Amino acid sequence: VLKCKAAIAWEPGKPLSLEEVEVAPPKAHEVRIKIVATAVCHTDAYTLSGADPEGCFPVILGHEGAGIVESVGEGVTKVKPGDTVIPLYIPQCRECKFCKNPKTNLCQKIRITQGKGLMPDGTSRFICKGKQVYHFMGTSTFSEYTVVADISVAKIDAAAPLDKVCLLGCGISTGYGAAVNTAKVEPGSTCAVFGLGGVGLAVIMGCKVARASRIIGIDINKDKYAKAKEFGATECISPEDFKKPIQEVLVEMTDGGVDYSFECIGNVAVMRAALEACHKGWGVSVIVGVAAAGQEISTRPFQLVTGRTWKGTAFGGWKSVDNVPKLVTDYMSKKIKVDEFVTHTLPFSKINEAFELMHTGK
Repeated sequence: VLKCKAAIAWEPGKPLSLEEVEVAPPKAHEVRIKIVATAVCHTDAYTLSGADPEGCFPVILGHEGAGIVESVGEGVTKVKPGDTVIPLYIPQCRECKFCKNPKTNLCQKIRITQGKGLMPDGTSRFICKGKQVYHFMGTSTFSEYTVVADISVAKIDAAAPLDKVCLLGCGISTGYGAAVNTAKVEPGSTCAVFGLGGVGLAVIMGCKVARASRIIGIDINKDKYAKAKEFGATECISPEDFKKPIQEVLVEMTDGGVDYSFECIGNVAVMRAALEACHKGWGVSVIVGVAAAGQEISTRPFQLVTGRTWKGTAFGGWKSVDNVPKLVTDYMSKKIKVDEFVTHTLPFSKINEAFELMHTGK
């Protein structure tokens, strides 16, 4: 058993608390990882807020991390101690019907236990002050050491800077894949991206890599426009600057609507606007943002009857074990940006400050 520091969420709505935790050794088909770097994501904040129906407490949050394998359990063959890895919140077992189907990346092998905050055998590897602490998204990267299933880990290039590539564990991969895998943006197309946070910027990057001719960024926070343009947005607009609904503005701006739109916020009203901003006959709108539990989307069926398509994506459609190492390679060969997404680098002790920066849009 290792003792280390971890940021624990004891209860919903309270700041994280830095504590000493005991991390049990990996059991069969498990991997214990020394986490070197982790990023913060709105999904962590959503669970911490108490709004997540799957949220269990006390819990070690975090799902965008990178580190070094410290030890492996029995039967683990894909990684060994010393390997550089990224933990994966969507695993890839290669055995379930989802993994065998090229149309999806949603491996279901450990979905039920993962959703309950437990390892595949139904127990936890974390203890703090004598209490069991739950895992989060199968990763729990807000700990100096974590234990994950062996199907939830991608071995990557050892030369990759971990304080950057940790972002490929969720946000960047999600947005980039939404454009290149889910929407399959084509050269010359017109795109609209709603929400210019990390995920929205990654969508813009994907649209640019796919050679879209026009990429319109939409956000009420104008401080985000300069960054969006750096990533490839051709123009940026705010819904607050218009008297009419933003979908009507976009339809007018683009002679009938955009070819592809992306909702990167998790707001059901914006999801509707994104669909309705699409061109009749062929427009495709992709939901990337995760809405709060129990919310529903709506539009008039005529929007779909007249040829628009509504799609969703999780982790950008990437089959994780296969593709995360390739994304790291693409970053190392400068095909995709990663460094430019990092705004602040803080010590682990200032993790609550990192959440504050995220909430203020900085």
